[in-house]
Amino acid sequence: MSYIQVENLIKQYGTGDAAVMAVGGMSFRIQIGEFVAVMGESGSGKSTLLSMMGGLNTPTSGQYSVDGLEVYQLGQDQRADFRREFLGFVFQSFHLVPYLTILENVMLPLVTAKTNGRTKRSMAGDALARVGLDGKAHRLPSQVSGGEQERVAIARAIVNEPPMLLADEPSGNLDSKTTRDVMDLLRSLNQDGMTIVMVTHSPECAGYARRLLRISDGLLVEDIPINGPASNLECWSNGVME
Repeated sequence: MSYIQVENLIKQYGTGDAAVMAVGGMSFRIQIGEFVAVMGESGSGKSTLLSMMGGLNTPTSGQYSVDGLEVYQLGQDQRADFRREFLGFVFQSFHLVPYLTILENVMLPLVTAKTNGRTKRSMAGDALARVGLDGKAHRLPSQVSGGEQERVAIARAIVNEPPMLLADEPSGNLDSKTTRDVMDLLRSLNQDGMTIVMVTHSPECAGYARRLLRISDGLLVEDIPINGPASNLECWSNGVME
């Protein structure tokens, strides 16, 4: 059985003449430990797909399972447990709380964890060390660079040591050098065994993955293994980049 199974997943907003089909019947499978890039034009359904894979956006129809667990057959509380135990999220906007320290931001997913404060601080410290920021734990987000803020967001996403990471344009607000640093970090996490699904507009970023799902108008149109350097993706970039 595949680790992640998406079967005829559909998401429609509105009804009748006003209906908009955001995702129009997608099916694919992802094995544990894969690094998958999702590309497509703006409005093609990439972020909607990712939100459904994160248990945040109930599909109109279809099935979605992770490790044999049918996510949308779970109640709201069970779905929240699923997100906490299985998933880390990284978004284009860092969503850091400006008045909390970096360490406190990383600790946020641990608020409901049944453990003491010392253990939570230790877990957050370990996550910061993993992204190379253990020396900046007590700074505020405004006191570090944009690339470091993205690393904080990644540390927050992995503090629970989830088996699966969902990343939506993680390099969207970064310069080219910082983008490479962040993508090297994601590749390292994948090499350590984490399953990663990443939405991106960048062929260079997609080149860090080992598989490309290309989406158009809410449909999966290509499922391509990536075996070479990022430059090999340039031939697929037409119609994908904004």
